Amino acid sequence: MTAPNRNTLWGRAIAAELARSGVRTVCVSPGSRSTPLTVAVDDHEELTTISALDERSAAYFALGRARRTGEVTPLICTSGTAAANYHPAVVEANQARVPLLLLTADRPPELRDSGANQTVDQEKLYGDAVRWYKDLPEPAARERALRSLRTDICRAVGTAEGTPAGPVHLNAPFRKPLEPTPVEGDVPTDLDPLAALGRDEETPFVRRTSGEPQLDDRDLRQLAETLSVDRGLLVAGPADPPGLDPEAVTAFAHASGFPILADPLSGLRFGGHTRVAPVIGGYDGFVNTAVTDDWPDPEVVVRLGASPTSKPLRKYLAGVDARQVVVDPAGAWREAEFTASDLVVANPDRLCGQLAQVIRGGGSAEWRDRWETAEAAQQAVAADAADRLYEGGIVADVVAGLPDPATLVVSNSMPVRDLDRFGAVGTTSITALGNRGASGIDGIVSTALGAAHGTTDDVTLVIGDLAFYHDLNGLLAVGRAEVDATVVVINNDGGGIFHKLPIENFEPPFTRQFKTPHGLDFEPAGELYGLGFSRVESREGFREAYAAAADREGSEIIEVVVDAEDSHVIRDELQAETVGKLTE
Repeated sequence: MTAPNRNTLWGRAIAAELARSGVRTVCVSPGSRSTPLTVAVDDHEELTTISALDERSAAYFALGRARRTGEVTPLICTSGTAAANYHPAVVEANQARVPLLLLTADRPPELRDSGANQTVDQEKLYGDAVRWYKDLPEPAARERALRSLRTDICRAVGTAEGTPAGPVHLNAPFRKPLEPTPVEGDVPTDLDPLAALGRDEETPFVRRTSGEPQLDDRDLRQLAETLSVDRGLLVAGPADPPGLDPEAVTAFAHASGFPILADPLSGLRFGGHTRVAPVIGGYDGFVNTAVTDDWPDPEVVVRLGASPTSKPLRKYLAGVDARQVVVDPAGAWREAEFTASDLVVANPDRLCGQLAQVIRGGGSAEWRDRWETAEAAQQAVAADAADRLYEGGIVADVVAGLPDPATLVVSNSMPVRDLDRFGAVGTTSITALGNRGASGIDGIVSTALGAAHGTTDDVTLVIGDLAFYHDLNGLLAVGRAEVDATVVVINNDGGGIFHKLPIENFEPPFTRQFKTPHGLDFEPAGELYGLGFSRVESREGFREAYAAAADREGSEIIEVVVDAEDSHVIRDELQAETVGKLTE
């Protein structure tokens, strides 16, 4: 007998095809209806399973791992609200083009819309947020059915990791028995469980070959002529996994003479290429009309990746009189100011490499000097504030203290913005990650620990107190997934980013409804999850604690107590000082 029953046969076929498609890790949340899938992946010798008790955390863990590796980490859950808890991560994966594969178990079709316990409508549960959805057929012990199933699994993995990458949802109904209980006559003894029709047992049932969109010679040369100008910019926003190729982009910058305005999540802000490439990182602190009104506009702007994190940069680009070329391999529109003039459908790495060979220009040295001088002024002002306690200074200290190589995960709200402004360009190999697709503050701890599972780098998470509170249960992965990370919690006792909004001037309801002070003591979180804990209230104290954490084994929480309003005042003062240096 090939399997004790058809559910076991179905589960084994899915597990085998995942492994044959290159999957190595599967994230499983406990549940009854998903038993055939759980047993199958747990039993497969080529698959590592991670047991995640909370589906919401599990989905962000898988997203973080995929964001770091560029490879899908499938998720398995039972029926009902378990599947609904995947939804926030699905939204992020869709917006940020992160591969995600959701295998949700379901009740048999006759129980749908019947009031049966733990039965909800799971068909197209995530709407248009997935690249592909299929309600799998009920398990059947027939070779054609198995061939269809194996084809679906290959298609699901390929679509999740395709262009653009994103979430895929397979809904899998099962009827009892769910366990590998023998059912006489359920599976024919002569059934080929591979349904392979002569295929070998190692390769996917359907092998997928993906090409890359690129320009033909004529269009490439026309674009090269457009970019042969004195004043150009290359703006690199947050990159799709696995990130932009620094070598290709550097080659383009050398050929064109364009400065590279590198978002910290672009993969270009940090690394050895910055020794020779004109990478600009502090623009958020000086792209100000008081400075740029006296500058000539760029003639051409090339834009790679998603929309930049920096609002001042976005507004600057919206106001310049320049031809703006958005490069996107999926042909999507990722420019919310609607000022771009050209959309080039091409792989950005390949395009940069090709343009580097044919572009004729070299750009204006005076133009590059403007940007490099402004960058130096921004960094000098930040360096002079090295002893002042503010949120951006803590982020700067983390960047300066990271080992080589390292992975840095930053939360939304202020941490990613502070990384953008104060994360200095440097030669350390840092992979900086953040959930900028939908820019939520949920699931950040789980995302970071998922990224840690996908790398051998030292991993640091910088997170605000509210985002930390949102995903405290994600810390369970430290033990269950056997990962380590240093968690830097910047605690300003509430939503500090709201100090940047006009509502700050309306009290009430500002403190009660927007800043939302919580008064929580996070030290017990370290005790609960078995992590070290320290609390600091000075820059020097933080640097000492962070260095000590790097020297110790295991995971640690470092809580930095800051005042949100003071931090905003210091940011404004430093920006004013930078602008003053550039306009005096």
